[in-house]
Amino acid sequence: MKYKSWLVLCILLSLIVVNSAAGEDVLTLDQKIGQMLMVGFRGTDLARVGFIRDAIKARRLGGVILFDYDVVTGRRGRNIFSASQLQQLTAELQGLAKSPLLIAVDQEGGRIARLNPRNGFAATLSHRQLGQQNDVQLTLAEAGKIAAQLQTTGINLNFAPVVDLCSNPDNPVIARLGRCFSNDPQQVAEQARLYMAAHQQAGVLTVLKHFPGHGSSKSDSHQGFTDVSQTWKPAELIPYRSLIPTGQVDAIMVAHVFNSEIDPQYPASLSAKTIDGLLRDQLGFKGVVISDDLQMAALSKYYSLDEILYRAIQAGTDVLVFGNNLAYNETIVNQAIAAIKQQVRQGRLSEARIEQSYRRILQLKAKLED
Repeated sequence: MKYKSWLVLCILLSLIVVNSAAGEDVLTLDQKIGQMLMVGFRGTDLARVGFIRDAIKARRLGGVILFDYDVVTGRRGRNIFSASQLQQLTAELQGLAKSPLLIAVDQEGGRIARLNPRNGFAATLSHRQLGQQNDVQLTLAEAGKIAAQLQTTGINLNFAPVVDLCSNPDNPVIARLGRCFSNDPQQVAEQARLYMAAHQQAGVLTVLKHFPGHGSSKSDSHQGFTDVSQTWKPAELIPYRSLIPTGQVDAIMVAHVFNSEIDPQYPASLSAKTIDGLLRDQLGFKGVVISDDLQMAALSKYYSLDEILYRAIQAGTDVLVFGNNLAYNETIVNQAIAAIKQQVRQGRLSEARIEQSYRRILQLKAKLED
């Protein structure tokens, strides 16, 4: 017995040495869960944002999301008011992190642009304007301009391009805001491919959204339950079918839409049938899956925080987004880590499932160091 115990100890020590020699940072379970979280905060610098500093340094928070407008207070300048200020903020954030921090914004172009003329940035064209022109060089140039703005100011992840189809022209959250390239899925795929290529050239990660399709919705999932069961068409998957095999897709965001044709019980963001079944098994996507904001009313009105976290992770989500802009909660990082860790202890979630997401996130962040 003594020999076997000694042998096991030697093996464990050798593994630690190998990992250290390989330069791999050994994280605790809490810290691996921290890597799965992306959180918003108030402040154009970090002087009075103690919770986000602690989350990055001690809890190993994986990412932050920045906004120019605070929905709760109705004030502009939440995180962004000028290029020089934004550069300083992102540098402060990265300076706290022991590994690359994902710093994200929604910078689609047109009306959905956190970096905009109000805070000193150049105006940009919307997806709809690019789709109407359908010009390769124009799309490359415009996406390149957006990517350059992000890269220069230290933002490394863009929640764009949108590959929803313009299937419902009265859609209050997609078509009406000019957020879709076209109703032709092949044209959408080609425009998105060019958009991603320009960002890749600038070293900025991109995220396709909103899987499995938000373009046909009649309501806004920010506001409440959004059912696309009667309006969604399989053609909405064509952009994903076209783009995933190219290897260009860094990450995919899953919507909170409910589609009984895919899952009669849960909205897409909490649905294993949608994420692990459709997106991963059928469409072959092996990369990072990101949730839409988990504080949106489509979820928060109907599910507890514990249930949202459990269902999202069990379904296959890797990065859990809490924008802190529809509701503001400075304890959300600690709450989420504690809830997920408790689910692991109870056996509802496995450590292997957490490790799976952690490894995918490491692979995504490695692209920032290439």
